[in-house]
Amino acid sequence: MFLVGLTGGIASGKSTVVSILRELGCAVIDADLIARQVVRLGTPAYTKIVQHFGDGVLLVSGELDREKLGAIIFSDPQKRCVLNSITHPQIRREMLRQTLWYFFLGYRYVILDIPLLFESRSMTRYMKHTMLVYCDPQTQLERLMRRNSLSQDEAMKRIAAQLPLDSKLPLADHVIDNSGDRESTRRQVLQLNARLESSLAYLPVRITAVTMATGLVVFACSLLRRLWQ
Repeated sequence: MFLVGLTGGIASGKSTVVSILRELGCAVIDADLIARQVVRLGTPAYTKIVQHFGDGVLLVSGELDREKLGAIIFSDPQKRCVLNSITHPQIRREMLRQTLWYFFLGYRYVILDIPLLFESRSMTRYMKHTMLVYCDPQTQLERLMRRNSLSQDEAMKRIAAQLPLDSKLPLADHVIDNSGDRESTRRQVLQLNARLESSLAYLPVRITAVTMATGLVVFACSLLRRLWQ
């Protein structure tokens, strides 16, 4: 098995690509979904966030107000680093658990959907391939304003909190251009999926795992024979 890092930019259309990949039966681990799970009410990360940011980031229900927290961290890089230091270790632990599960299920490759893959850089070394969902800057801005009901200044501030999509292009092994319609994006995803499925990059890990399992079985059998003698 090998890992494919999927990333993009805010409002670049990454969720569209993920939905197509899942339709194809691909194993996708969603870092954003995990990020929401690890900060649920009562979790260790939730407690630390409230300690650092105060009750002002809470809804009446006690859950985190993601809009308020987002407004804080997108306007203050230091506070964004604090939040990342709280949540990232928990997110990585859960991503590892899910990756191992897909490995045991026999998948050839697993896609890790990581919005800040190139910004953090700590995860890229584990990826056999990286995939960027791209769209032109004007389309990105218009989509974000429409999707989140933001002013142009608010949308530009959120986009500026990430690396520009154009800066990510040379860092990616594969690019899905999502500037057009869904059918165009789907064709690109189908082509890339076919290339990944035909890759033999999964074999070294699979062979190593089989060899180790065989060795453990041989050792267990040898131990049992000694006990029975």
